[in-house]
Amino acid sequence: MTFEQIAWLPLCAGLTAVGVVLAFLAFRRRGAAAGLRATAWALLPLAAYLTNALKTLWNIVSSIVGFVTGLVLSPTVWAGVALAGLSVVLFLVSGVMRGRTLRMGRRSRPERKAAAPAPAAQAGRPAEVTKPMARPVESKNDDFSDIEDILKKRGIS
Repeated sequence: MTFEQIAWLPLCAGLTAVGVVLAFLAFRRRGAAAGLRATAWALLPLAAYLTNALKTLWNIVSSIVGFVTGLVLSPTVWAGVALAGLSVVLFLVSGVMRGRTLRMGRRSRPERKAAAPAPAAQAGRPAEVTKPMARPVESKNDDFSDIEDILKKRGIS
């Protein structure tokens, strides 16, 4: 059905009339604020027709519906979705496999270090630049000392 095949003026006027009646009932039962709000909603269909905004809204909604139905009902689109899903699965599997390979390489690294000279020495850089920074050794008591201090300040111990 196209936009021109629908008699929009009687439809919008009818919706506005029904809305005004419901707004009157809302005014009587729930007060002036509810009645005014219902009247505001009731006037929108006729306002949309008179400003020609109704045709624009029709075009927007029909485009969205066409896109969604084309997306849902098209076997070509579903083939694309299936390929995208397969691609995601392949990325995940390759990531897991790569992680396992890297972990295996790290386990055998000390054996390789004994056989080959350090890469830093080969590149001509000082060896101390490439050494990882040593972490300060913390005792187990230091982990909770800050918490114990806070508890003591609050009188909880």
